[in-house]
Amino acid sequence: MDELSAAILHALAEAPGADGMSLARLGKRLGQGASVLLRQLALMGDASVGGVAGPGWVRVVREDERWVVHLTDAGRQAARAA
Repeated sequence: MDELSAAILHALAEAPGADGMSLARLGKRLGQGASVLLRQLALMGDASVGGVAGPGWVRVVREDERWVVHLTDAGRQAARAA
């Protein structure tokens, strides 16, 4: 697992509640722009990239006017292992 993936997983695992974390807040916390995070989150989700399914660690959804990142059960396990 690369450094940015591990940082994202840890940030999401430490977030209070089960409401996920807004993309803007995650970016501010990690010092990364939204485009960098979205590219990385695409690889961390369950979408198929280049014919290979992702690990399904995160889920990104649009809620009202913002993007929110949720950690899946698989992501929680990966965060504990990282």
